[in-house]
Amino acid sequence: MATIDLPALERALNLLPSRFRGPGGVAGVVRDGEIVATRSWGFADMELRIPMTEKTRLPICSISKQFTCALLLDLFEDPASLDPQVRHFLPHLNGPLPTVEQLCHNQSGLRDYWALSVLQGAFPETEFRREDALPLIARAKTGHFPPGKLYSYNNANFRILAELIERNSGKTFGELLQERLFTPAGMSTAVLMPDARQPLDNVIGYEGNDEIGFLPARNGVYWYGDSGISAALTDLLAWECHIDATRNDVGGLYNRLSAPVTYSDGSPAAYGYGLRRDVWGGVRITGHGGGIRGFSSYRLHAADERLSIVVMFNHDTSTFSAATFLMEAALGMTITPSENVKSAGWD
Repeated sequence: MATIDLPALERALNLLPSRFRGPGGVAGVVRDGEIVATRSWGFADMELRIPMTEKTRLPICSISKQFTCALLLDLFEDPASLDPQVRHFLPHLNGPLPTVEQLCHNQSGLRDYWALSVLQGAFPETEFRREDALPLIARAKTGHFPPGKLYSYNNANFRILAELIERNSGKTFGELLQERLFTPAGMSTAVLMPDARQPLDNVIGYEGNDEIGFLPARNGVYWYGDSGISAALTDLLAWECHIDATRNDVGGLYNRLSAPVTYSDGSPAAYGYGLRRDVWGGVRITGHGGGIRGFSSYRLHAADERLSIVVMFNHDTSTFSAATFLMEAALGMTITPSENVKSAGWD
């Protein structure tokens, strides 16, 4: 295991505001189960001059997907037992139905419901309610490809999963997240906040850039399972510490989430259970990014190095670049651009 270069990491953290310019952001690093460095900078609300802090809750966007899958694995010993219920959400689909596992792995072949709404004239600020999603998903008659054959990123997969979880548990999705995941992991302020029109803690998401300026972004989408969780940096770092604390438990949730996955033909897949599996400069990582209008985020975990990194911004930027920039600094990595190629999965 490589020794962490703390001075280099501190310098890299100091550079984030200038390298990824915008209203505000937070970042943190966990090594060997301990928080070793954090940063917060800028403003949660530029007009009111409300500072961004480590306790400011931000939409974590599609990072939510791994929590949806974690809840599924925690609640159901055999998620395949829910496979017959997928038909309820896809009554008109011709050909084979995707399994619950294929939904988790973005191998369903289904079309993204939010993309379909845009094709029908919706805008990000258009009100898109919880009850609007399932009828749109239910219209599907065909998919992009047979389930299990290929990968296609699709929010509808995780929306179906969240509905399945809630319908088979007797509790709301938000209650289950709190009870089964947030509380055990010490994520004391994390919460399901699916209505993107109502960000918490007076935080504003912005769009624009440093040249033309930043304006408040307007969101109207109700996210549920595919996105929708809001959490502070302290919450997500608690999750990373929890992952490290359970690293030797073969049946632990994150070990199950991050295990290698395959397509139906047995070939390795780069995505499964709401996580990407990549190799960056020779380091195996699992992680996921997220973005809705005005917010962006990324978390990565390098299990062999016992290193986790979280970055969140209230503007749109390359959070993957920010996270890997910090990882390279922490591990003293010097890699050429040709080595910065993400893998197609783990063998």
